[in-house]
Amino acid sequence: MNWTRTAVAAPAVVALWLGAVPAASADDGPGGVQLLLNGAYDNRPGELIDIDVRGVRGPGEVTVSSPVFPHPVRLAPYAKDGAGHHGRPAISMTVAPGTYPLTVRAGGRVVAKERVEVKAAQRPEFQAGTPGDVLRPGERLALSFDDLYPGERGDVFTAASPAFTAKVRLTHDPAGGHWNNPRMFTAFVALPTDVKDGTYKVALSGPDGRRIDEKPLEVRAARPGDSDYVGRARGPAFFTASGRPDDARPHGHRVRAGGSVNVLWRDASPDPGEEERLMATSPAFERPVPLRRDDSKAGDGDDPRYYGPARVRAGLEAGRYPVTVISHHGRVKRTGHLVVTGHAASAAAAGPGDDGPDRTLLITATSAGLAAAVAATGVALLRRRGRAGGWRREHAEGPARS
Repeated sequence: MNWTRTAVAAPAVVALWLGAVPAASADDGPGGVQLLLNGAYDNRPGELIDIDVRGVRGPGEVTVSSPVFPHPVRLAPYAKDGAGHHGRPAISMTVAPGTYPLTVRAGGRVVAKERVEVKAAQRPEFQAGTPGDVLRPGERLALSFDDLYPGERGDVFTAASPAFTAKVRLTHDPAGGHWNNPRMFTAFVALPTDVKDGTYKVALSGPDGRRIDEKPLEVRAARPGDSDYVGRARGPAFFTASGRPDDARPHGHRVRAGGSVNVLWRDASPDPGEEERLMATSPAFERPVPLRRDDSKAGDGDDPRYYGPARVRAGLEAGRYPVTVISHHGRVKRTGHLVVTGHAASAAAAGPGDDGPDRTLLITATSAGLAAAVAATGVALLRRRGRAGGWRREHAEGPARS
């Protein structure tokens, strides 16, 4: 899809065009009327074109006409802002390849023009993953069927394979990446983690159960020497409940009993499906912690990373506790250690890795000590001042000497 923006009128010219049009008027802002076209190039017959016209106000009719459409298309005004109109008309299935004009009218007057390119229709195509790829057990497989072609009908398509646990239905998502193709049907299926090595057939069937097409699918588990056999795992590391994964450290992190900590795991070649089964376990945790993939790292070139929050058991004795993560179907096992500071007395020795509540305990303990010191000083002063009334100065300075 390609966005094309056309600013077609300077403000003074727009005012001249639309000054006698009572139904719709052009915005007199700096940009005049703007036409944004998603789908100006490489369109196939039957595809949708996203048309957005901005700068035309009022309830009047805004239409788009072109030889690629069977009739003029009326655009709908924005629901909340009357300064724009929008529509997604389909190119006629009978349009021959070529380049065609597109014209926008407001109140019967031309306010924008553009051109639309149409290429030839293509035969229906079924895909199961990327041709030539070898999939691992547990890996997700993308299925697609594109039958945007004259005469094609039906919207119930299923894929079946001995490598699948059940049939998979392919559906069209009008809000997805293929919104412009109303005949694109897709699905994702996760291969079982115990599927055997081999080449399988993936068969596509139509609404009447008739087999439409089939594709080969090669599955092979990782073997010693493969880069993803044990990956390049790092961790576990730890960071505070309110901290950032980039601040994680593998050793010396402190957390109080009853507090929270995040467990971080990195792997350059994670095992397929580990997003659903990667766990961190520890005798210090209330329960095993699922580690979920950090999607924010998807496009920056860094190794995939996973993390999750753990709750440390309340009343736990202070000490050093192991935290273990197992990955790659048990081939990788790594253990880090977490320092639990225990109760308030232990919190006084806490370092910068402690979470917020530990620091609160430290402040409370310090405040309590200060209050005790002030109270003791007051008692000593009272005793010094009260010697005549029977107070003994020795009680304030220490035990009486015999």
